[in-house]
Amino acid sequence: MSGGGAAGEQARFDLPEPDAFTRPYWDAAAEGRLLIRRCGACGAAHHYPREFCPRCWSEDVAWERASGRATLYTWSVVHRNDLPPFGARVPYVAAVVDLAEGPRMMTELVGPGVTERLRIGMALEVTFRLLGPQADEAGVDGVGADGGGADGGGRFAVPVFRVSAGAGE
Repeated sequence: MSGGGAAGEQARFDLPEPDAFTRPYWDAAAEGRLLIRRCGACGAAHHYPREFCPRCWSEDVAWERASGRATLYTWSVVHRNDLPPFGARVPYVAAVVDLAEGPRMMTELVGPGVTERLRIGMALEVTFRLLGPQADEAGVDGVGADGGGADGGGRFAVPVFRVSAGAGE
């Protein structure tokens, strides 16, 4: 994660540092697509992206577009966080979700009244938050605005999840 900035700027702890391996993940997010990795040897899907399969250790892994559907595994409402920019977002919901393809993913849950309506197993769908210079950091679904995520200007589209429209109350 990035920790520095220009003189006088507060350190940031939420901006990714893409490299040659993770660049496809961030580029896809900038286009509104969530990617996972799938092993060609054993068929297991995994997330976070790794260059090998965490199940069988094969290096025969490839990027795959995820459906964007998930179910809520667990969550915690964060009421205090002193690291910029998280302090301005409290309260927010840190969560672990089960992607439809199988892997578990740490994320944030967003949306109006989200803290009051959560329940284990509820249906979720991916959306994206723009982070970085000149991005609406509180907003979601900003992908594509001014080029979106990992654009060389320090802006990133980060996957977050919201309650699916058909999840019911």
